[in-house]
Amino acid sequence: MAHVTNGRDSNPKYLGVKAYEGEVVKPGQIILKQRGTKFVPGRNVYLGKDYTIHSKILGKVFFRYLDKNKKSVDVIPL
Repeated sequence: MAHVTNGRDSNPKYLGVKAYEGEVVKPGQIILKQRGTKFVPGRNVYLGKDYTIHSKILGKVFFRYLDKNKKSVDVIPL
């Protein structure tokens, strides 16, 4: 009866958008947590080693489509 012992679940990873479009973010604040580059960094943001996108400056968050599959995240200064 080896099939009944798989009663485990994985811990939540809390991925996704943390600051939505139009929100004001501070320098270093997390905008988005992701696995791989579903969103690519745009202006005034940087990519962490775990593909997390952080803000470089104080400003508003904007998302834009680069093509059908890729989206970019920008921070526009206030």
